[in-house]
Amino acid sequence: MFASGLCFVGVTGIVRYLGTELPAVQSAFLRFAWGVVFLLPALIGVLRSGMPGLHLRLHLGRGVVHVAAVVCWFYAMARIPVAEVTAIGYLNPVLLTLGTVVFFGERLSLRRVLAIGVALTGALIVLRPGLREVTDGHIAQIFAAVFFAGSYLFAKRLSGIASAGQIVAMLSLVVTLALAPLAAWVWVPVSAEQIAWLAVVAACATGGHYCMSRAFAAAPIAVSQPVVFLQLIWAALLGWVAFGEAVDVFVLLGGAVIVGSVSYITWAEARQRRRVVMPEVL
Repeated sequence: MFASGLCFVGVTGIVRYLGTELPAVQSAFLRFAWGVVFLLPALIGVLRSGMPGLHLRLHLGRGVVHVAAVVCWFYAMARIPVAEVTAIGYLNPVLLTLGTVVFFGERLSLRRVLAIGVALTGALIVLRPGLREVTDGHIAQIFAAVFFAGSYLFAKRLSGIASAGQIVAMLSLVVTLALAPLAAWVWVPVSAEQIAWLAVVAACATGGHYCMSRAFAAAPIAVSQPVVFLQLIWAALLGWVAFGEAVDVFVLLGGAVIVGSVSYITWAEARQRRRVVMPEVL
């Protein structure tokens, strides 16, 4: 999980470095196009094997939502500090929890309600509306968190009927195809250096997801989740060293509040599951 955090901070740092010279849609398209290249062997196998209609509809639905998420994220990343993008992004698990209640009928316990309330308080600490300007970059990142949560809901549904390789490969393909006409509409000349950096972005993102999967396989989420907070530390340091962004104590505090609430609910529910499956002593 430590390595995963470094990979994702690398993604945000490079996109921040590329700035606003390329439209957000075009940057996102080039990043996912490189992802298709990296995943081409797996993608060929998926397409050859085919899939039922339900699978295809879910893949397409997830792709559309994910397109909105990545465009908002690329837009925000080029306009607000790296640490703020990272901190607001921590809302994803909270929104995902709400989504599972609405769409999958999961029970919203008092523990979950309190954790959600604490996490939203953390988001307000980061944004501080009324005390400073909330820019279009902040709003874009909030929408990105919402859309990413929607994408993960599709992934949760797909995880029960499709393999992990199929889910990842189809996401890259569908998002690339969906972004292509949008990117063509706003296309500007792109340099070899920009293309190369976006290839590194795709490689870092792929490495981050791989490391995260290994972490989840090696230990319970309750163990690995607190390590996610280190990603905010690296993001703040990167913004300070590479881009001269001031280290905002309120961003660190708000991010800690969000991660703390998510970590608590993860730990508490994992403990509850262990109690349920524990055999009764006779």
